[in-house]
Parts: sequence; C-alpha cells; structure tokens
Amino acid sequence: MSRPEDPGHTASPGHPPAPATGQAGRDPRPAPAAADQAAPAPGQADPGHPPAPVIHRADPDHPPAPASRAVELRHLRAFLAVAEEGNVTRAAAHLGLTQPAVSRTLAALERHLGLRLVDRSTHHLALTPEGVAFRDKAAAAVAAFDEALDTGRLRHWPLRLGHAWSAFGPYTTPLLRAWRERHPATPLELLRIDDRTAGLTRGEVDAALLRGPVHAPGLVTEVLFTEGRVAAVTADGPLASRTSLRLADLVDGPVVLNTVSGITTPELWPPHARPAATLTVANTDDWLAAIAAGRGSGVSAASTAAIHPHPGVAYVPLDDAPGVPVLLARRDGPGHPALPKLAALAREIVARG
Repeated sequence: MSRPEDPGHTASPGHPPAPATGQAGRDPRPAPAAADQAAPAPGQADPGHPPAPVIHRADPDHPPAPASRAVELRHLRAFLAVAEEGNVTRAAAHLGLTQPAVSRTLAALERHLGLRLVDRSTHHLALTPEGVAFRDKAAAAVAAFDEALDTGRLRHWPLRLGHAWSAFGPYTTPLLRAWRERHPATPLELLRIDDRTAGLTRGEVDAALLRGPVHAPGLVTEVLFTEGRVAAVTADGPLASRTSLRLADLVDGPVVLNTVSGITTPELWPPHARPAATLTVANTDDWLAAIAAGRGSGVSAASTAAIHPHPGVAYVPLDDAPGVPVLLARRDGPGHPALPKLAALAREIVARG
C-alpha cells in the first residue's frame, strides 16, 4: 500500500517531490494517456507522436523517372533513323550514338505512344502499319522544328514547291518566271523529291505538284489540269518508230515501274491482259536507265518527254490510256502565307494555255 508523500520529508535527489495539492492522499500527476499506456501496433500511426518525415536522398547514378516522361526531339530522330536505315546499328552510326542508346530511345517512344512502331522479329527491321503512319508525322514535326531554327530563313521565307518528276509540265517555266516578277520578296524553290507526295507529308516542302490520285491523309488537293500518257520505249527498239501505241503493245515484255514516286501500276491494264513481267525501280533516273538499257518499257505522263529527255529512250503517245490529273497539294492546316497566291497564279497560267 503506497504511503502519502510527507511534506516534511526530505526529497531524494533522484526522485523530486510532486507539487503540493489541496487533496490529500491523491497523486496530483495527470494520468497517462491511452496512447502512452500501450504502444501502437506495427504500421499504425501514433496520433500523439507523428512520425518524423522520411528523407530520400537522390542517387545521382539513378535519378527517379518523372511521372510522365515527355517525348523529345531525340526520340523522333532515333525512330526516323531506324525507319530510314532498317537497322539499329546503322541508325546508331548515323546518329553518332551507341546501339543500346538507340534501342532504349526507340523503346521509350513506343511505351509513350502505347504502340509498336517497329517489327523486330527479323534481322532487317520493318515498320508496323502504325510505324508507317507515324513516320510521316514524325518527319513533319522534325522538319518544322529545324525550319523554325534556320536563321537564314527568318528574313526571307521561301516557298518550297516539291515535285517527284515533271514538275508543272509545260507550265513550269512560266510559273517560275511569273512568280519571280510578282513576288520577288518570297523566293519560290522548286525541289524534286523522290517520294509519292514529293516530301509534303514529311514537311520537307510547303506545297507539291503531284500526279494521279493521292490517298495520303491530311492533304488538300486541287486538280489544275489533265495530261495524256506516253509509252517510254528503248530508242533503238521495234516500238520506237511507231507513231502511237496501245497498252496491249507493251505487255509482251517487262514493264518498268517506279514504285516510290510513279503512278503506273499493273492495274492500268485490264485484268486479262496485264504485263508478263515487271521490273521495279525507286526513282525517275533509274526508270529511264532501265528502259534505255532495253530491260523493259514504261508508261508516264506526257510532260515527262519534255522534262526528262533521254538519248536512249523514245516517247510514243498512248491512244487508250486514261489521262493523268496534275494536282497542287498542301497540308490541311496553317501553312506558308503565300500558298493562296501560288494556287491563284497556277490557275491563271493554266487558263492562259
């Protein structure tokens, strides 16, 4: 049984006396709180004693990843290099990076998009359908960035007009001369780019002169005129002396097809009378060289004869081939401020004849 504290008792240095109280026999010290009486369960917060903050020190070798890693220009450049080279090693050499760095950058881009852009199942990498669609958008974004930082174009903003071949046909020179006279402050650059849209979908040009139907998304096109088709045959071959030809005259031998920027496909012929064989090339120069060497014949728009003459190639009119529409194309959305003037001048020159 505990004894009440004696006020006259001398306090022990190790046990100081409790303060005096008017209620004898009662311990004046407050009762301990419930939280003091029992330790909290593991993992349970102590309301009376909040835990000290935990300080995480940064590891310079392994910085924490942000919640949402943004796509940077380097991701797009790495993807475009892989798409162009078809091989990560060559893409890395082109970019001046290591192969693992390019692989990681490409994988990070795919994770951000939630899409697989490249099929890695074979030694030669191939773009998936999503990768093909993304390539043009990525190229346009990179081209727009590079264009914005080109200080040489800040004072004079040229209007870049692309074409894959034959440009504006017979109206090419009149267009260039009239533009220079009327708009001397805005240079008109005519650029040949071996691509079905002459670099338009990749952002390499502001507008393009194209032939035949164009199915690339995001483009606005206007038909300016329609021209006939010609057969391109070896200059010393039996068909070169004819005054005109029909499509059936070409089916006995190989037909040379420019599958990158050309408009001729086997579907130009009826299903029951298509060419016996085809030879594919990637541009107009290779197309002309193959025909001149006697490896086959070809079909093109009539203006090719004037714009791309070749001593080893004879151009002969085709009587039964449909005409080729010549289009002025631009991207749908804001573009070069001089585009409306270009379209108006092109229409005017065609109307002049």
